[in-house]
Amino acid sequence: MISCVDISKRYKNKTVLRDVNFTIAPGERIGLLGRNGAGKSTLIKLVGGVEMPTSGRVVRNMSCSWPLGFGGGFQGSLTGYDNARFIARIYNREYRDLRDFIEEFSELGHQLGMPVKTYSSGMRARLAFALSLAIEFDCYLIDEVIMVGDQNFQRKSQIEFFEKRLDRSLLFASHSPDLIRAFCNRAIILDNGIANVYDDVNAALDIYDRL
Repeated sequence: MISCVDISKRYKNKTVLRDVNFTIAPGERIGLLGRNGAGKSTLIKLVGGVEMPTSGRVVRNMSCSWPLGFGGGFQGSLTGYDNARFIARIYNREYRDLRDFIEEFSELGHQLGMPVKTYSSGMRARLAFALSLAIEFDCYLIDEVIMVGDQNFQRKSQIEFFEKRLDRSLLFASHSPDLIRAFCNRAIILDNGIANVYDDVNAALDIYDRL
């Protein structure tokens, strides 16, 4: 389980999140809704440990992916292969296995031998997806970027995250009501820094539409 306990986040004089409380249970899939600037990406970074809360705490009792959609996890001067080698070392995985998987899944071809700083945002997302799937986490943090790439890649990503890994937890920030409705069993609406948690996804979507 992952628990957010009284999480607040401030940047200088701006409060982005106020006293946020929720849990992610094993196998639970939570859709994260909010208008642009509502704090969705900030909350995902806090849950993933990329940033620290101003107050409150995040308690993690299961493994958690880095936030997919956040490019800060890669060293730009290193190639895709070198980043994969580094991540394999951190997570104590066999590099050869990771390499084979990312080659097949990412479809980046010779670009894997190029510095990541030369990648487009979509290419970075493909690499991040491939690496996170190769590592296998209990909980995945996804920030909208599952929509990158052509339709075939989008479909492949959805199959991997939403069909093959039904036993994994998910915190999924998206502007797509259809994806939230199809694949999530709870929802959180962020509005003015406040997080409201809903057990009924359809009810949450109805409320979100009226914001």
